[in-house]
Amino acid sequence: MLTIIAGVLLAVFLASLDQTIVATALPTIAAEFQDVDHLSWIMSGYLLAATISTPIYGKLGDLYGRRTLLTTAIAFFVVASVLSALAGSMGHLVAARAIQGVGAGGLMTLAQAIIGETVAPRERGRYQGYFAAVFAASSVGGPIVGGIFVDYLSWRWIFWINVPLGLAALALCHFALRRLPVHRHRARIDYAGALLLTLGVGALMLVLAWGGNLFAWASPEIFGLAALSLAALAVFAWWERRAPEPLLPLHLFANPVFRSAGGIIFFAAMAMMGSVAFLPLYLQLAAGATASSAGLLLIPMTLGIVGGSTLSGRVMMRTGRYKFLPIVGMALAALGYGAFAFTAAAYSETLHVGVMAAIGAGIGMVFPVVTISVQNAVPARNLGVATSANGLARMLGGAIGVAILGAVLAGSLEVMMQKLGGARFGGAATLAALPPAQRSQLLAMAESTYAAMFYACAAMTLLALVAALLMKELPLRTTAHRGAAPGGE
Repeated sequence: MLTIIAGVLLAVFLASLDQTIVATALPTIAAEFQDVDHLSWIMSGYLLAATISTPIYGKLGDLYGRRTLLTTAIAFFVVASVLSALAGSMGHLVAARAIQGVGAGGLMTLAQAIIGETVAPRERGRYQGYFAAVFAASSVGGPIVGGIFVDYLSWRWIFWINVPLGLAALALCHFALRRLPVHRHRARIDYAGALLLTLGVGALMLVLAWGGNLFAWASPEIFGLAALSLAALAVFAWWERRAPEPLLPLHLFANPVFRSAGGIIFFAAMAMMGSVAFLPLYLQLAAGATASSAGLLLIPMTLGIVGGSTLSGRVMMRTGRYKFLPIVGMALAALGYGAFAFTAAAYSETLHVGVMAAIGAGIGMVFPVVTISVQNAVPARNLGVATSANGLARMLGGAIGVAILGAVLAGSLEVMMQKLGGARFGGAATLAALPPAQRSQLLAMAESTYAAMFYACAAMTLLALVAALLMKELPLRTTAHRGAAPGGE
């Protein structure tokens, strides 16, 4: 069991590390290739491919078994890492990152489904602390390690590091997962559903990535992509009712646990990803932190997530109860964001540490509950699909949260840059060089903007709280997920 956990966690670490380590190297990559216009695609291409491939991996894992698929996803990831490290142009790097995203989409979903297949829901909570620690290590260590590689070696090492880690994960998973069932029956793959979902989700992700950045929100390009997304998702929903082996069985949405868990993770991810994306800039403005130290100031939230996830997992294991955990967690996170909004104009390091830890603990209490409750409530044949659907809700929620808060911040920054005479805003260093009167004016504007953003995050967590209140609690099974669905399906 420990070997299985080690291999699965290493696969998860690969996927989560690559979401944070690359960001540090973006300015250096843009300078080397002399291409700033396509820089965002290094991140967007990866995220787009990972989001689209997530539900496909979930369904294929249910049909054919998860061991071969996980090793295939790791192999994709490692090969794409080598291609990224050898990239000679921005186009080459963007294409390699998209391939890497295809592999990453399977790492997280298949890892969680494998745990669901081998560990009883009642016992699964004890392993959530390990998953939380992996996320914490990648969130904190990614930017630091990326900065060291960029400063002392080369940005290409942020991809080379994936090769030994990936090969170790490949070996562990290949040998440790030999006892997992491999399904050899013939199954009809829902190619039409996969194509429609790819169009719908892909167009939506492009709307969120390009809106307000590459194109104005009211531009024909954004309206066209939004219309394409709505049309494709509508046809997808129609088709899935008729497909003999649907990619995403719509009967899952009749399951109250599945619906509530999806709402919880969607709105919680909106708040978490949105705030994490823009908190470093707030810390530069309010606390005068440098860009690198602002990232380190997110550590209290990361530690809170680890603590909340570990605690909730242990409580689920001992009591078999879980509904109250996301209720408490989302209430705590909402209070934390509200406290930030009230004190946006009066930054205090002591308050910051306490509030960030409380928000992290509240959000951390959600993740184990969402995964375990859904895996406990669906039949074994839909384990991978249900797990991947939660992953898709988390990714879409995070992307929408970043887009909403980014739109709020973009308008304020545009006005701020105009007051700087059209200069590029460079964080605390730019503020320090301004006359005191202008500096005070800009800080007041930023404080009001961030207060509105924190209130928005509080509202998102309150919506997650409502979903948690509506959740139906089923008894957690004490056997591994190999049988029929529990009562309440």
